[in-house]
Amino acid sequence: MTVVSSSSGLLVVVSGPSAVGKDTVLDILLMTPGGSHPVRKCVTVTTRAPRPKDGGRSMEENGVDYFFVTPAEFYEMVSRDEFLEYAEVHDSWYGTPRKWVEEQRQQGADIILKIDVQGGLAVKKKLSDAVLIFLEPPSLEELERRLRGRNSESEDAIKKRLLNAHSELAQRDYYDYAVTNDAVPDAVEAIRAILLARHCRIQRPREPRLPVQSDE
Repeated sequence: MTVVSSSSGLLVVVSGPSAVGKDTVLDILLMTPGGSHPVRKCVTVTTRAPRPKDGGRSMEENGVDYFFVTPAEFYEMVSRDEFLEYAEVHDSWYGTPRKWVEEQRQQGADIILKIDVQGGLAVKKKLSDAVLIFLEPPSLEELERRLRGRNSESEDAIKKRLLNAHSELAQRDYYDYAVTNDAVPDAVEAIRAILLARHCRIQRPREPRLPVQSDE
């Protein structure tokens, strides 16, 4: 059987504890070309208002940064099962639009979705071929060092994030892959290698066909 690269794109979920470096790794992954499939950030749906970006030089754009909808529109989308997952964060709703993801994948794009572990597992239930990657720190001591290096959070907030990290790390085995972010370039290349390997997988039938044996 010949190994061929799949023409359709992947949905790649990336999760990991706070301060593990998800944004840094994914920004580089999205900015640097590699492979035969374009890599794009998932555009999620939200009920919050657009915010300034680029240091206040511009505003977030509908359809580019997010799909901005009213709460009533969001609830209607929920009732029609239009989300792969959704959650409320800081009094606003966010959801991953199933139709948009499917359209992008049909065009051959690999879609990167950064969400928490619970959201990632919810996506996997609805889309069994989603690729779940857990980005983990070299150690909890290093994670704490990175959290404190931000100089932006109270001691209580740091302790809470470390507790959350323990909980998230306990669920890493539910994911398909684990990538250690010890050095950002290495983590980026590890994710690229995962995408390449997934595209080169042999698509097997549900019931393997055994070779027919001759009676002669």
